[in-house]
Amino acid sequence: MAGHMDLQWLAPALVLGLTSLLLLVVDSIDPRTRNRTLLAGISTAGSLTALVTAVALLGTYGDLAEPPAMPLGDALVVDQMALLFAIIVASVTAMVSLASYNYIEDHSYQAEYYALVLLAATGMTLMASANSLATVFVSLELASLPSYALVAFLKKNKGSVEAGLKYFLIGALSSAVFAYGISLVYASTGSLLLSDVQAAIGGDASGLLGMGVVMVVGGIAFKTASVPFHFWAPEAYEGAPAPISGFLSSASKAAGFVIAFRVFTEAFLTVSESAGQFIVLGADWVLVFQILAVVTMTLGNFAAATQTNVKRMLAYSSIGHAGYVLIGLAALTGGGPSVAAKIEAGQFVLAGSMMHLFVYGFMNTGAFLFIALAEYWGVGRTFEDYTGLGRQAPLASVAMTVFMFSLAGLPPFGGFLSKYLLFGAAVDSGFWWLAAFGAVNSALSLFYYSRVVKALWIDDRPESKKPLSIGSRPVGIYTAVMFAAVVTAAMYGIFGPVSDMAVEAAGALL
Repeated sequence: MAGHMDLQWLAPALVLGLTSLLLLVVDSIDPRTRNRTLLAGISTAGSLTALVTAVALLGTYGDLAEPPAMPLGDALVVDQMALLFAIIVASVTAMVSLASYNYIEDHSYQAEYYALVLLAATGMTLMASANSLATVFVSLELASLPSYALVAFLKKNKGSVEAGLKYFLIGALSSAVFAYGISLVYASTGSLLLSDVQAAIGGDASGLLGMGVVMVVGGIAFKTASVPFHFWAPEAYEGAPAPISGFLSSASKAAGFVIAFRVFTEAFLTVSESAGQFIVLGADWVLVFQILAVVTMTLGNFAAATQTNVKRMLAYSSIGHAGYVLIGLAALTGGGPSVAAKIEAGQFVLAGSMMHLFVYGFMNTGAFLFIALAEYWGVGRTFEDYTGLGRQAPLASVAMTVFMFSLAGLPPFGGFLSKYLLFGAAVDSGFWWLAAFGAVNSALSLFYYSRVVKALWIDDRPESKKPLSIGSRPVGIYTAVMFAAVVTAAMYGIFGPVSDMAVEAAGALL
């Protein structure tokens, strides 16, 4: 390694953290400042700087013979997966910061709002680099605590405050379960470092360790809004400011999954050359993830299909997408008869999950930002409220159409590419039935996604609804929505190189 204190590899997280501190300094100099341009500019600039830094580091990673993968000893590791997820978090944070310029223009405590967003993003970026169960927990709490306050940011809105309180109480319970699971793993292995945990388990797993692993699964399932730990998500996403709903359902979900990828592949999985197979350590967590994947995608999509509120529909939709991503862990131990074939199959299915999270970060955030745009205009949240919006705001409605079709997995948009890679890798691993469940659920999702498109472009506005009057085009939200739409529609141009990096990142884990 080039050096344990080479902090350049932590630059994305450091930039996000220092930007949040800068916002607090600005607020201390000018308390209750309402300079929206300054605050949103600092937040967006910091997020974009972190994004550029992560892209630059990812570009140079493969060129260095011995990259300083552990800049602070063994607690943190910076590899291709960590940098890829840093890009996802920084991109979502930049879009949310830009959209919030207009969305919270009439609210107080704007500096605190942007500072909390960046602190949460800092925690999410560190989650991608966590190499110890202690670091995992600390970074998870750094991401979670600001999120509770952000959900309840609309203090005069009863729904927002109620959602924030429920999110906090359920989050506190899940953190307690997660911490207790970590303590059981430590009691069984005597270490919190992922590599040491794997070495300590070996082929001897106790019931105490198995209980700890199951509790860790539960803590991660809460963070990723997987069934049966999903019930906080619809309430939190509906009550939160729309940009924060996009932030939590995209960046926070990606951060939760990156913990799962690293912890379960590096601590609770090993390859047996003599047996020619993967050996799952601690408990049969692969079976648990298979059950979670099927139940999560099915319940999420069926619940979304029954909604009349567009924002709540997207909340349940995000649960369904969590089920798709879980396939990466549920199909990890398949493949051919040889160890090399099994590793290659696991590598591709894990990369498929990473790529779906990458694409999802843009298309799902963009969809929630369109809802933020509708709320800014006072349009309402039901499907009927959206009728006729295509004629009033055609450019934004085209963007929303792109998001809906991409989330459903229709070509030629990014969601089709990521689902094709993920489901195809599951089939190659021998888990064709998981891919079948994913394909059927994707077909179901087309029903409720197309309802939004139908309301925008085809349906006539009911007489009971007042005529649309959308007013001005807010530059911040419009820019963020258009950026997300362009990336989602033009994903073919970057999908190949990014997916190659995801495959290499997954290979490093296995």
